[in-house]
Amino acid sequence: MAACTDTGGKVPVASAVNARAAVQDDRVHRPLDRSARVFVAGGSGLVGSAVRRELRREGFTDVVAPGSAELDLRERQAVFDWFAAVRPDVVVLAAARVGGIKANATRPAEFLSDNLRIQVNMLDAAREHGVERLLFLGSSCIYPKFAEQPIREEALLTGLLEPTNDAYAIAKITGILQVQAVRRQYGLPWISAMPTNLYGPGDNFHPEHSHVLPSLMRRFHEAQESGARRVVNWGSGTPRREFLHVDDLARACLHLIEHYDADSPVNVGTGTDLTIRELAELVADAVGYRGSVEWDAKQPDGTPRKLLDVSRLTALGWAPRIGLREGIARTYAWYVDNLESGALRH
Repeated sequence: MAACTDTGGKVPVASAVNARAAVQDDRVHRPLDRSARVFVAGGSGLVGSAVRRELRREGFTDVVAPGSAELDLRERQAVFDWFAAVRPDVVVLAAARVGGIKANATRPAEFLSDNLRIQVNMLDAAREHGVERLLFLGSSCIYPKFAEQPIREEALLTGLLEPTNDAYAIAKITGILQVQAVRRQYGLPWISAMPTNLYGPGDNFHPEHSHVLPSLMRRFHEAQESGARRVVNWGSGTPRREFLHVDDLARACLHLIEHYDADSPVNVGTGTDLTIRELAELVADAVGYRGSVEWDAKQPDGTPRKLLDVSRLTALGWAPRIGLREGIARTYAWYVDNLESGALRH
């Protein structure tokens, strides 16, 4: 990544990404026709499931979300054939290979290759088949490890990435650049958004592949059930993170599709953060765990702080509705219900 930032004091790629960020295009979006065919890629995952719920709440009647068994987004011809047959009007690209620090650190080649193929196939097929509106979902991990806090959209490509997830981040940055290239070359009003750390119903609770909040939830639940007197968590617990309930993200997705049309990506978050230790206390409280909580500081922490500046999104009239304590309680109730029914994704 050093070669990407060694530019003699200039950052030409970042300038290209953000040069048009401050001014929204003259085109004004009308609300989507509720009969429009909306393709939610990754529709069975955490984000995709929430987007589908939001679309149903908003009265959309034609939402398609094929699972991976029906459509492997890594297979280019299959993706093009599917677009030709289904002809979606709107695409929400929420599909991605995701995971926590350990998964990213041990399988970087898979994270880079799979995500690049998914994105290129989807964006090329959508463009060839005339999809008018498309929302590409990136990730807050695309920002430099030591970006100024809170992180503005203009920080993209201005410094070195966090090495524990740089493969995933590079793939997501490539997706943002492709969306911008399509806008410039073909004039399509496609947009990108960068969500902060997400959680909620439908999350992945795998002990090795999950993100921090569901990982903590599972660990505390299992300790509570087994009567364990202590739980050891990875890292020092000092990094600060921001968390957004996935249902709030889904609302933001539809809001952006209907109200935003500009080159620059848009941050989606709450604008507030807390330490991982503080998060662990909230999760333990929701679970009812009262044992000892310890931290293995020999394990990596990742980026020291990651808080998004969400002023661009709030200026469009959007705000989160679900507080963190309430959201954790809802998520834990969902986790227990689905664990007991055998429907949990892990």
